[in-house]
Amino acid sequence: MEWIERLNKAIDYIEENLAGQIDYDQLGRIACCSSYHFQRMFSYMAGMPLSEYIRKRKMSLAAVDLQGSGVRVIDVAEKYGYHSPTAFNRAFQSIHKIAPSAVKAEGVSLKSFPPITFKITIKGAEEMNYRIETKEAFRIIGVSVPLEKEIEKNFAAIPSKWQEVSMDGTLQKLIPMMDSQPAGVLGVSVCSGEEAWRYYIAVPSSKGAGEWEEYTVPAATWAIFPGTGTNQSIQELEKRIVTEWLPTSGYEYGEAPDIEVYLNPDPQNATYEVWIPVTKKEA
Repeated sequence: MEWIERLNKAIDYIEENLAGQIDYDQLGRIACCSSYHFQRMFSYMAGMPLSEYIRKRKMSLAAVDLQGSGVRVIDVAEKYGYHSPTAFNRAFQSIHKIAPSAVKAEGVSLKSFPPITFKITIKGAEEMNYRIETKEAFRIIGVSVPLEKEIEKNFAAIPSKWQEVSMDGTLQKLIPMMDSQPAGVLGVSVCSGEEAWRYYIAVPSSKGAGEWEEYTVPAATWAIFPGTGTNQSIQELEKRIVTEWLPTSGYEYGEAPDIEVYLNPDPQNATYEVWIPVTKKEA
């Protein structure tokens, strides 16, 4: 239950700061994980990105404020962190489908989005195969793309990079460089600590980097989940790991990258493993 309690404390922090600055790193600290892992957990459990939830909560409260007498749109926009009236108007209309200036009209229809509360729900008994392995640090070489701190902004960048390396011959050059474990093409999300966030498409190798970028995956303990299927099936597996396995596993997120290991990288019929860094919860 500690895990769910931390998530709900993070929601409390959001509520307390809707009219101020919401620090994604602080949300991660409250939930005892990186801001990247917090955003992933939130989106899988809430069914929407964190940024969308925050926008809906702000616009829900903004609508209530605008119904008050003598309240100016520009003041409400400033209150919720919109220094541009145009940006506030766009955000407000995306939620309520009307302009902020129309709120006071009688009979106008508005939307209300109450705060989320997380609970553990027991679902059907569909089994999940996994294993726990502790690995020494290992080196990878390949190419990378920078990642945004709001992870939904990366949903286009990462698939685009995979398509690029598949089409321009990069994968064909990389695969022969592989000479160590795990034996597969890797998708490595480096999104913790103070280092710049990046997503690597790489292979484990001890050979000279040459034209490639290199990164050392730190020693860590991993929960490893096998799977087959398309890119969509990987996302479904990751969702199940976060929403079904992690809350009752006795583990929590560790400080290391998330890794996708493509044993057969065919995008339509892949054989893969999802590696989640974990640490044992203290008794």
